Amino acid sequence: MLALLHTSPVHIPVFEALRDEDHPGLELRHRVEETLLARARAEGPAAVAGAVRAALVRAAAAGADAVLCTCSTIGGIAERAQTTVPVLRVDRPMAAAAVAAGPRIAVLAALESTLAPTVALVEDEARAAGRPVTVRTLLADGAWARFEAGDRDGFAAAVAASADAVTGADVIVLAQASMAPARRLATTAVPVLASPRPGLAAAADAVRRARTGPVRRRG
Repeated sequence: MLALLHTSPVHIPVFEALRDEDHPGLELRHRVEETLLARARAEGPAAVAGAVRAALVRAAAAGADAVLCTCSTIGGIAERAQTTVPVLRVDRPMAAAAVAAGPRIAVLAALESTLAPTVALVEDEARAAGRPVTVRTLLADGAWARFEAGDRDGFAAAVAASADAVTGADVIVLAQASMAPARRLATTAVPVLASPRPGLAAAADAVRRARTGPVRRRG
């Protein structure tokens, strides 16, 4: 069983659909902790380290073979938590793909608190791969207000428009899992990467390996 730690319920149908398409038979259990993001935005991700670990411990106690954190703002905190099961952050496989795509990486977010953790992750993957990269950050103007208002189509359109305006990049990273629908709307020739599908694939693999032997954790 894979537990998913979300900070918004909008992620649940996204990952359920991806499971049905790519990993039939994988049991998912969703845990939504919206207050984690609100507090991390106000006080910084380190302020929620204890609460994140507690949520992960609860997931493990409920029988999870692995946990996938789908929030980029707290992903690093979750990944470093000491638990009895593997904990993965949804955006690490995307970051690795971005580093492989080219040295000029544009990180696009709708929420400012996501930028620093995502840049740190991309730079971590670049060091691991031995590849020099230049990372620049951009905010999708007005997108998060639309998300908070429940305008999912408007949110995706705003993110896609921001992606289409990016120049001088080899790849564009959509820093938040909620931004994934914009990938289909963007018309730019620059590759646009989203985290849910590769993140779930890595987590599904962790579940399989957890059932056959020890899993080496990163972080």
